[in-house]
Amino acid sequence: LDRPIGWWLLLLPAWWVIPVASDDSWQMGSLMLLFMIGAITMRAAGCVINDMWDRDIDIKIERTQSRPLAAGTVSMGIAFIFLVCLCFIGLGVLLQLPPLAIFIGMGSLPLVALYPLAKRVTWFPQFVLGLTFSWGVPLGVAAATNNAPEPAFWIIYAGSVAWVFGYDTIYAVQDMVDDRQSGVKSSALGLGQNLHKGVGIAYALAILLLSSGFYLAIGFGLWFAGVSLMGLHLAHQLRQLDSNDPAMALQLFKSNRNAGLILTVFTVADHVIRTGL
Repeated sequence: LDRPIGWWLLLLPAWWVIPVASDDSWQMGSLMLLFMIGAITMRAAGCVINDMWDRDIDIKIERTQSRPLAAGTVSMGIAFIFLVCLCFIGLGVLLQLPPLAIFIGMGSLPLVALYPLAKRVTWFPQFVLGLTFSWGVPLGVAAATNNAPEPAFWIIYAGSVAWVFGYDTIYAVQDMVDDRQSGVKSSALGLGQNLHKGVGIAYALAILLLSSGFYLAIGFGLWFAGVSLMGLHLAHQLRQLDSNDPAMALQLFKSNRNAGLILTVFTVADHVIRTGL
C-alpha cells in the first residue's frame, strides 16, 4: 500500500478483460473489486518471496539496501509467517471464484516463485515477469465465464507480456550500474545500446497483439480508442527514455499505471454500451 504501483500493474491486465468477459455490470464490478484485493495481497506475497531470494543481492545495490530482509530489520522466520498469512488471504479471495478459475489461479504460483531466480540465469528475466504479471488475463476470463480462455484472450495475454517486458526493462535502467557490478542480469543490460529499440519493439508488439485480441474477442468497439491512446502514451515514454537518467526511468515506469488505466476506462465503457447497466 505504501508503494502501490506494483499491485496496480499486476491488476490492470485482469481489469482489461473482465469487462469483455462479464455478462453484466454487477458481475464486472464485483470481480474487479475481488481482483483488486487479490492483486494487493499477492503482490505483497511476491515482494516477500523476491526479498527472500534476493536478500544477499539487495544488500549490494543502493536502491534495495533498506529492504527489511537485506537490512536485517526482519528475520527470515517472521517473513515466512507473513508470507503464509498473505497466501491464506489470497486463497480466500481465490475461493470466491469458479472452480476453473481456482485451478488457473494456482497455476501462477510457480511463476511467482521462479521470477527472482530468472535474473540469475538469463539476461531477460523481464520476460518471466511478463508471464507472471499478465496472469490476470486468463484468470479474469475464467472468473467471469468458468471456461478456459479462447485464443483471442491468449493473444491479449501475449500483448500484456510484451507491455510488461517493456516497462520493466525501463524500470531496470535504475539499477544498471549496480547490477553490472553485482552480476545480476536484466534486459536493460542485455539490450545495451539497443535499449530504445528493444523497448520500442516490445511496446509495438503490445499494441498490435492487444488490438488483435480485443478485435477477435468482441469486434470493433470503444476499446480501440483505449488501445490507441495507450499506444500514444507508450510512444511518449519511449521518446523520454534515457539510459543515463535513472530518476526519469522510475517516473516513466510508474506512468504505466495511467497507460493501463486508459485502456481499462474504455473496456468498461465498451461493456456498458454492449450490455447496459
